[in-house]
Amino acid sequence: MNVEQIKKVYSLWSNCYDYVFKRFFAPRQQHVIETMKIQPGHRVLDLGVGTGLTLPLYPVACEVVGIDLSRRMLDKARDKVGELDLEHVLLLEMDAQQLAFADDSFDHVLATFVISVVPDPVRTIAEMKRVLKPEGSLVLVNHFQNERNKVVGRLEQWVAPLCRLLGWNSDLKLSDLAESANLAIANSYQMKKIDLWQIVFATNNK
Repeated sequence: MNVEQIKKVYSLWSNCYDYVFKRFFAPRQQHVIETMKIQPGHRVLDLGVGTGLTLPLYPVACEVVGIDLSRRMLDKARDKVGELDLEHVLLLEMDAQQLAFADDSFDHVLATFVISVVPDPVRTIAEMKRVLKPEGSLVLVNHFQNERNKVVGRLEQWVAPLCRLLGWNSDLKLSDLAESANLAIANSYQMKKIDLWQIVFATNNK
């Protein structure tokens, strides 16, 4: 899907997103934020912040910048910021493929359930690396096509057209993404033995 199609799809998702996905997404988001070793004064970019499920999970002593393509999703996130008085959070409408930040602006860049949504994942990773400090951490939480179980992998390919209509890709392979985007993966794992989502910690090899 192109940018305008993604905006339309996630405008539709905005009113029910938390209800449908929070039970699945929030535990993994909490886990990675607790694991990222965010220190006081650190700047964090939350790429594809959506309705702001991650926002209450960040330490208040850091600065969080959340961006999203969908204005309707951001409206829900702004409601959370106001209700919870999250003064350390700034929300901006922005395309993850073309970030309006200077090089080396952030100590951490996090994208949860986003990289299989953007039209160009490789370009998005390049932008994440560009705005991340050389010693910073790049973290992904996402579904990637199963490369160990061929039956499951073929099923994910088979349902890919339907998933694209719903707003994401089911057949993105982590190995292909890492090679194409020159992504240096330090650790990749699942929270459960059988899990639809992988957690990926990468270093910033510019």
